[in-house]
Amino acid sequence: MVYLDYNATTPLCPEALESMLPWLEGRDGAYGNPSSIHQAGRQVRAAIDEARDQWAHWLGGKPHEVIFTAGGTESDNLAILGLARRHRPRGHHLITSALEHHAVLHAMEFLRDQEGFELTILPVNQEGLLEENLFLEALRPETILVSIMEANNETGVIQPIEKLARHCQERGILFHTDAVQTFGKRRCKPRELQVDALSITAHKFYGPRGAGLLWLRSGVEINSIFYGGFQENQRRPGTENTASIVGMTSAACLALKEVELGFQAQRQGELREVLWRGIQQIYPQVVRHGKAEHTLFNTLHVHFPHVDGEMLLIALDLEGIAVSSGSACMVGSIRSSHVLAAMGIPASEAQGAVRFSLGRQTSQEDIHYTLAALERVLARQRPSFEK
Repeated sequence: MVYLDYNATTPLCPEALESMLPWLEGRDGAYGNPSSIHQAGRQVRAAIDEARDQWAHWLGGKPHEVIFTAGGTESDNLAILGLARRHRPRGHHLITSALEHHAVLHAMEFLRDQEGFELTILPVNQEGLLEENLFLEALRPETILVSIMEANNETGVIQPIEKLARHCQERGILFHTDAVQTFGKRRCKPRELQVDALSITAHKFYGPRGAGLLWLRSGVEINSIFYGGFQENQRRPGTENTASIVGMTSAACLALKEVELGFQAQRQGELREVLWRGIQQIYPQVVRHGKAEHTLFNTLHVHFPHVDGEMLLIALDLEGIAVSSGSACMVGSIRSSHVLAAMGIPASEAQGAVRFSLGRQTSQEDIHYTLAALERVLARQRPSFEK
C-alpha cells in the first residue's frame, strides 16, 4: 500500500512503541497508579513527571504549563470551554475562523448556542488565509478569547499566528492555537508565537493515538471540563495514561530533531512538487488549494473538476493508494468540506477534492506509482464527464 494520508494519522514509530512496552506490560512494578504513594505508584509518577519536564523544555515553558490530555480534540475542547467559562466575567465575545477543526468550531458554537456567548466566525480569502484587517475589525472590548489554527488539516495552509496573537496580547485577549498539524513539522515555541494556549496530539507525529497535551501559559486560569479527580493540577481529572504519555514524548524527541535538521521538510517538499507537476500533466484542469509557500511542506490539496471525488477515492484505494477527500461521507451522502466552502469553492467542485499528505516513509517510487495509478483512474472516469 502507498500511504499518503499522514495528516489523518501517522504510523507509530518503533522508538515510541519500545518506550511504551514497559508501561503496557507492567515490567518491574511499572503498573501502579501514579496517584498512589507506594513505590509502584511513585515509579509511574516519576515517568510522567520526567515526560512533563521534557515537554516544558521543548516548548520553552515550565512543567506546570503542560496539561496531558487524551488527544487534540480534548485539548481544543479544554482550551475553548475552559478558558471561555473561566474568563466570562471580563466579557462574552469569542472569535474563531470558518476553517477551524470541528473540535474548535463545535465547541465555540456550543458556547454560543447553549451558554449565551457571542461568536464571530471570520471568513478567509480564496487562498485560505485570514486577512489581518478583518481580524482587527472583529476585536471588541468584550472579546475574551480567540482560537485560530496554525495550519489547516485539509489544505495545509499556514496562518500568521504570531502576528494575529500579538494584536490580542496588546489588548489583553487570550489566544489559543490548534497546532495539531504543525508540531513535528515546524518550530513550536508558544511564547515565540505569543499565544496563551496551544494544542498538540501525538498521532500526528508518529506517536500513539489517545495522547495529547494543552500548553497553557503560566498565570492563565482555566476551568476543568471534567470532574472527579485532582490530576494535572486539578485541570484535567482522571488517571494518566502513562504508556501513551511516554510514547508521545519519545515520538516528539525524534520529530523535533527532524525539524531542527530540516531534511524531511526538504525531502517531502520536493516529492510533493513532483506529485503536483505530474498531476498537472495528467489533468491540466486540476486546481490547487493554497500556495506552496503558504502550506505545510507535506500537504497537497487539489480538486479535479468534473470528477466524482468519492469514486476517485475508491478507485485509488483499489489501486492500493490511501488518500483523503475534501468531503466527508455522512451516512451514505456526501457533505462538502466546510474548509473548501469557506474558501469559496462550490460544493460541486469540492466533491472532487483530494488531499495527498506525505510522511517519513513516502518514497519517490510511491509518488511515481501514485501518478501512474491516477492516470489510469482518471482515464476511466473521463468518458463519463465528457458526454
